[in-house]
Amino acid sequence: MRVAGFGMNSRATIESLRAALDAAGPAEALAALDAAGPTEALAALPHHAAMVAELARALNLPLIEVASVAGIPTPTQSPRSLAAHHTGSVAEAVALAAAGPGARLLSPRATSPDRCATCAIALAQPGTPA
Repeated sequence: MRVAGFGMNSRATIESLRAALDAAGPAEALAALDAAGPTEALAALPHHAAMVAELARALNLPLIEVASVAGIPTPTQSPRSLAAHHTGSVAEAVALAAAGPGARLLSPRATSPDRCATCAIALAQPGTPA
């Protein structure tokens, strides 16, 4: 199972999310999309949660909401993300959390051309429930 996770700033649009996903890998291979839940990155930006949900509907994929990304180790280490969310990359952390124990990233986060959204894709360990 492959799960895409997103991070974004206040200027992100649905097009930003799509571009970040396109840069991260083919959507056809995904089992789900995920985003940080209300206690995390999307708390101050509820319309961004709606954008991820809209993208999930457009791709006919379930949306997995991750309650917390704090403390999840990631290969990318953004000082801004560390300060705000206590993880190096929200996109990488939510992808790993949603994919479950033993998940691994297929590659570090990819950034949209407008630099407003990031996407990372994690691969679940075989046998891990969605």
